[in-house]
Amino acid sequence: MSGITPIVMPKWGLSMQEGRVVEWLVEEGARIEVGMAILEVETDKIANAVEAADAGTLRRRVAAEGEVLPVKALLGVMAGSDVSDAEIDAYVAGYVTPVADEAGEEAAPATRFIEVDGLRIRYARRGTAEGTPVLLIHGYGGDLDNWLFNIDAIGERLPVIAFDLPGHGQSSVAVPGNDVAALAAFTGRLMEALEVGTAHLVGHSLGGAIACELALSQPGRVASLGLIASAGFGDEIDEGYTRGFATAQSKRDLKAVMEMLFADPAAVTRQMLDDVLKYKRLDGVGELLGRLCDGLFAGGRQQAQPGLRLAGCGKPVLAVWGREDRIVPAAHAERVPRPATVAVLDGAGHMVQMEKANEVNRLILKHVAG
Repeated sequence: MSGITPIVMPKWGLSMQEGRVVEWLVEEGARIEVGMAILEVETDKIANAVEAADAGTLRRRVAAEGEVLPVKALLGVMAGSDVSDAEIDAYVAGYVTPVADEAGEEAAPATRFIEVDGLRIRYARRGTAEGTPVLLIHGYGGDLDNWLFNIDAIGERLPVIAFDLPGHGQSSVAVPGNDVAALAAFTGRLMEALEVGTAHLVGHSLGGAIACELALSQPGRVASLGLIASAGFGDEIDEGYTRGFATAQSKRDLKAVMEMLFADPAAVTRQMLDDVLKYKRLDGVGELLGRLCDGLFAGGRQQAQPGLRLAGCGKPVLAVWGREDRIVPAAHAERVPRPATVAVLDGAGHMVQMEKANEVNRLILKHVAG
């Protein structure tokens, strides 16, 4: 119906099927601008705000707070003053939530596995078939779900691959070495196994340092660098997080550590904690995280700082931080060698790619478009 813009339940990540409406953040009749937070939604992975993709006036809040709805279900309606209430009533009454096939979603498995150097690595491949791929590299203690707000948005323009680093997520509980250089060399071999010659590397935290090291050691594999709250630009890193994540055994202890990642600690859900505890209780994970922590962050300091050597590398660089980052200081953005595009976003912590997903996605897509 002309003049009506639906607000629908987003699909965040590869496995999301439904979300719960936690709270509306705007009233009916409010003027909505692009990027404005409209309502809070909680999934089994995380709680976050649904941000407006279009501007308009919120004419109808369709979904009730507390209601659980499938992906693409109608949450609200935006329309101009020229659209009557009767037209909006008819639109809401006639709206049909698309099923998976109608929404164009792939029937392929959400993730796959590949063996590299004897290690079983989980990965997800999405997006278009043409163009230089974007390779998403998560950080210490994370997994490919750290990109759940980013992978589909990037995939609308380019092929995109996310994977679990060795020793993380559902990959083998083993690592090729306990330093950035070893993890970067392994990432290059993974690219070869996936038949990816060159990629735009987008790395978060430790993943950013890995991306920098790979750009320096194997420049032919790297088209550009997108660095999100990146390690590798200075000594400072919060040892309370790095060591705390390695040693936390109870949900209570882990919750305190995980909340350090976000500007808004409410983003940490029970399911997120359950998923991380399940991973941490796998045989060998605690010892592996301890060894990695010793190798990467001995003495509470970053042992490798490849980002400081990027000057003259010839690669386009995007660096994004959350201003309230408690793990890697946002002040490190000032140390990114120029020329580079640098953005420090308010209202976000270390997981800025989750907390400010729309803005980060826009920056990444503009960056890789070059």
